[in-house]
Amino acid sequence: MENTTLYVSDLDGTLLNSRDILSARTLALLNDLISRGMRFTYATARSLVSARRVTAGLCTRLPVIVYNGAFIMEADSGRILDSSPFTEEECRHARTALEGFRLHPLVYAFAGGCERVSWQTAFENEGVRHYLRQREGDPRLHPLSSPDELYAGQPFYYTCIGQREDLLPAFEAFRADGRYRCTLQQELYRPEYWLEIMPAQATKARAARKLQKRRGCERLVCFGDAFNDLPLFRQSDAAYAVENAVPALKEAATGIIGGNDADGVALWLSEHFHASV
Repeated sequence: MENTTLYVSDLDGTLLNSRDILSARTLALLNDLISRGMRFTYATARSLVSARRVTAGLCTRLPVIVYNGAFIMEADSGRILDSSPFTEEECRHARTALEGFRLHPLVYAFAGGCERVSWQTAFENEGVRHYLRQREGDPRLHPLSSPDELYAGQPFYYTCIGQREDLLPAFEAFRADGRYRCTLQQELYRPEYWLEIMPAQATKARAARKLQKRRGCERLVCFGDAFNDLPLFRQSDAAYAVENAVPALKEAATGIIGGNDADGVALWLSEHFHASV
């Protein structure tokens, strides 16, 4: 039956349009389908704080996958249901490596029971400033004037924003180390690149399969647009790339659907969910 399928969508470039919001049509279609019993959630590289902002109005009844799979969380309460953190040794090694490459990351960590994003203000570039402008008022932001506290607490995610040629050596080093998973890709609609470093087990694929098992769903169907969706595509029973997706994801997809500015995911779900009930 249809209600044994878990549907998981990426946000940026997939469910969100090019204005980084859910269109009125997507919001209405998804809320209607969810009210009819569709098991739907999202998996994103964003934090829960950021994801909540861009999905305002979406009646999310299932837990959500954030930080590229590092956490499964309750959307309303923020309670962590599952996590894949760095070990202490991995944190020490990552810090040494990043300092060796003279990179100055945004460090996502839990400290004193609170989530925070720390960075050194002396090393802000335009990409970092754009990131901060998009998150004005975010209680997680923790600017620092010195590096002493940068890696404090329990880090679980590192992001370096800059030019591709400056980030590439670190990307190649972390990619070759089985303790980590990392991505290097250009930000949507921006010139700078993001190097994101996560624990090896922190993947959307792993988190989605765990959530599928928790909810007793027989099938997993996903939607995406970018390289970091590839592991999820490979683990899903069916996977659909939006028209604006990168070529590698289209090649791995079960099919190609409408783009993120054409409500592709919501329209596909509306057509196929209703056809099954």
